[in-house]
Amino acid sequence: MPSVDPLQLAKRIDTVLDILVGGDHASAINNLEILKAELLNIANGKEQKESDLKKSPWEI
Repeated sequence: MPSVDPLQLAKRIDTVLDILVGGDHASAINNLEILKAELLNIANGKEQKESDLKKSPWEI
């Protein structure tokens, strides 16, 4: 079962905060929705494919 890496999670939250500070609220909300979906998949025991882990859906 995959686990949540606290350091990786903190970095992604920092990215969202940086986007918010930059004023791009739509991208920040989109990134939070992506993060939420990934966390829910982990909580539900669904594994991510290796190919999905290599590409980032994040907007910067």
